[in-house]
Amino acid sequence: MKYPYVFLALLFAVACTQATKKEDRPQPTPSKAKSVAQLKAELTEKGYKTFDYVDGKTKDTVLMQQYFIAFLKSGPKRSQNKQQADSLQALHLAHLGRMYEEGYADISGPFGDDGDIRGITIYNTPTLEMADSLANMDPMVKAGRLVIEMHPWWAGKGFPLR
Repeated sequence: MKYPYVFLALLFAVACTQATKKEDRPQPTPSKAKSVAQLKAELTEKGYKTFDYVDGKTKDTVLMQQYFIAFLKSGPKRSQNKQQADSLQALHLAHLGRMYEEGYADISGPFGDDGDIRGITIYNTPTLEMADSLANMDPMVKAGRLVIEMHPWWAGKGFPLR
């Protein structure tokens, strides 16, 4: 007779945990959401390139925005000693953090191999020139330890990274 009670107690605990997790998730607020047309107008006014299309399956209008991907590649000057390299790395991370905090970079990260391309940063700027200028302000780039290869890239506005 004690097993049904244990089962019910576990079931109740799991249900409460699931309910709490669902409530903890941020819920969309439809009243504050901007329409695709409003968002497109704001981005266009700021100089961003966009286009929209209707998704064939969902019939939703998807707004595409141009971003810029900076490939951070091994530079010609990689002979710094450990202390210099560590100092440059700290300055590099501070630069990337500042780009994120100021809204210029949406995501950054290193690659997991030891290849020529060391990492990427996706810049959210209206122009290639602005993204390139910000990327070249990186202390690692200034020191020649990294070089930047910049490419325009289109992505759906507001879609999360999965």
